[in-house]
Amino acid sequence: MDERTAEAEIPARYHYAVVPHIMVDDAAAAIDFYRRAFGAREDFRLEAPGGGVLHAEITIGRSALMLGDASVKEAEDASFTAPAFLGGGTSVTLHVFVPDVDALAARAEAEGAEILQPPTDMFHGDRTVILRDPSGHLWVFLTHLEDVSEDELRRRLASAAL
Repeated sequence: MDERTAEAEIPARYHYAVVPHIMVDDAAAAIDFYRRAFGAREDFRLEAPGGGVLHAEITIGRSALMLGDASVKEAEDASFTAPAFLGGGTSVTLHVFVPDVDALAARAEAEGAEILQPPTDMFHGDRTVILRDPSGHLWVFLTHLEDVSEDELRRRLASAAL
């Protein structure tokens, strides 16, 4: 990893964001996976009266994530679904800045995540990995390497092989 990583901060615009709330088929197993693979901390869990996780909150790095079981009656009543119900697809990708994307990618892959794009230094100034978790959700983890001006970003994008 490059020495710039230690000096570059996560861009301020990403410090506060919309908190995603994802649905999974087995929230307890997903929380355990996120703990092992992403270093998540479980902050709160509310068990559903009939079993399962009605609502849980975890923190990955500085980012909060809400999740619950899609099969819990209260969730079903609100039409929440997990990616498996959608045929394995999802319309959302979760982005989280972390201090060491390479270490996270290695740990996540060892725990069962599918690496879709290995850690790569990208034109936008971040080292990025894209992966799919065992529940089917897509994640982009980034380590910020450098601040890139808008003009430089556009120049780099024009010459990037995407």
